[in-house]
Formats: sequence, C-alpha cells, structure tokens
Amino acid sequence: MPVDHYQLNNDLHRLIGERHPLSSPIRLQEAEAYLHRQFSETSLTVTRQPFQALGGTYHNLIGTAIPDTQRHRSAPPLIVAAHFDTVQGSPGADDNASALAVMLQIARQVRAMKLARPIHFIGFNLEEENLLGSSAYTALLRKNREAIHGAIVLECVGYASQRPNSQKIPPGVPIAVPTTGNFLAVIGNEQSRTLTGAVAQAMKSHLSIVPLVVPGNGEKLPDTRRSDHTPFWEQGFPAVMLTDTANFRNPHYHRSTDTLDTLNLDFMTSVADGLMAAVIELVGRPSA
Repeated sequence: MPVDHYQLNNDLHRLIGERHPLSSPIRLQEAEAYLHRQFSETSLTVTRQPFQALGGTYHNLIGTAIPDTQRHRSAPPLIVAAHFDTVQGSPGADDNASALAVMLQIARQVRAMKLARPIHFIGFNLEEENLLGSSAYTALLRKNREAIHGAIVLECVGYASQRPNSQKIPPGVPIAVPTTGNFLAVIGNEQSRTLTGAVAQAMKSHLSIVPLVVPGNGEKLPDTRRSDHTPFWEQGFPAVMLTDTANFRNPHYHRSTDTLDTLNLDFMTSVADGLMAAVIELVGRPSA
C-alpha cells in the first residue's frame, strides 16, 4: 500500500506547532486529541496511560492493532512509537511531527494485515522533559512483568540533504558514517542487536540505512540516548531508534525555524515505506 501523500501533508499541517507543557499546554493537548482521533478512525483500540509529572497529570496515547485470533493476541506486542511534545519556542516539524506522521501512515496500513502479534502505536508525552512519558510507560511494563517483541522509536525522520559535508558525526561513533546527510540511522544496544539487524535489513531496500549497535545502554555515546528508546534499554527491553540524526544534520533542530517547509517529504515517504517493510518482517503473517 503506497504512502498517502495527501494524508501525510494533512497530518503535518495539523501537528506542527509548539507543543510544550508550560508555554503551550493547549496545543499539546490538541496534538494528543488529534492522535486519539486518528487512532480511533483507523480502528485501533485506544487507551490513555496517565502519569504524574511537572505538578500535573499527563498521558501517553496508545492505539493497539489486535490480531484476529486469541493465540496471536496473546503474543508479545511490537511497539511503534514517537513523542508528540516539543521544546519551548519550536514548532517541531522534524522534532517530532515528522515521526508522528510516519507512524500514522503505518497505523493506517496495518488495517489490511493479518497480524501474528499485536502492534501498539504509542504517542509519548514529555520526551523533551527528560523522557518522562516513556519512562512511566516502561516502568509500568516492568512492574506488570509484561514482555514485548521490541520497540521501534521514531525520532526526527524528516530532514535530509544531498549536499556534501551536510552530515556531522557525534564524537566517539565507532563506525564509518557518510558525510552527506541523506540516510536514516538505526540505533540499538547490545540487547537489541537482533532487532536492530532485522529492522535495518528490512528497510535498506527503501533508503540508505546506517545501523549502529552501541555497548551497554549507550552510556559512552550519550548522543545515542536522547529519545524514548532509552527507558526501554534501561528496563531491559529490546528497542531501536530511527533518526535523521537531528542536530548533527538539521540546522533547525530545537529552533523556531523547524517548520514544514524544511522537511523532505520524499525522504519521509522512503522512511514510511521502509518502516512498513520492517513491521511486516517483525509482525509476520500468522500461521494457520
């Protein structure tokens, strides 16, 4: 099923805008409501996970695609996630409306699939506030002793450049990284090595992929820990981050200039196509 470019544009227009808990709380709530509405219209089962933070109650939003049979419903779920808040003063087009729009594309496409396991599509809140939403979610997973098949976390997936030397490289990265910023990085830790390999392999026929497996939980490479995959790592769950590398490529990162016109929609389409291939690989076709 091809990417719906009209819907991709519509999602971006509806989501882009400062979404901060203190400076723009109404806009943050509107983004949450928009995700809730899109998940519901996609026939996902929608739940909200409340958590206490910053002196109030916030929510992660979870839309679940449920397999047809009970045996497959009880299989550990695959998680596809992206955060919906922004830093103060930024409309957050790449960070992270781009990821939300790609996630919604996948959510709409799985309606036609026979699922071998559930898929949880999660909008995490307060990622920019020290990963508070995903930390609350993974703590609950651990408390309830729930297993997952793996988590794919999308973090800035809309900026690409064909210019030479448009890609900077974080200090300490132990692999060769292209100096042209037209690839997607797939980052996992040692415990997520199998997941990282499966995602990278499935995506690479759709766009240029640079996989990286970091030792431990990435403590020696702190730039690999800056999104909602990190609480999964710290709770012992396999997780990967998909990213355009944010400030190592995008000059608009966390700025007021992170706007729709800076996004590369062809790149986003390739990310969505690649992610769909990875989801098909990981969810598979259920056996009879």
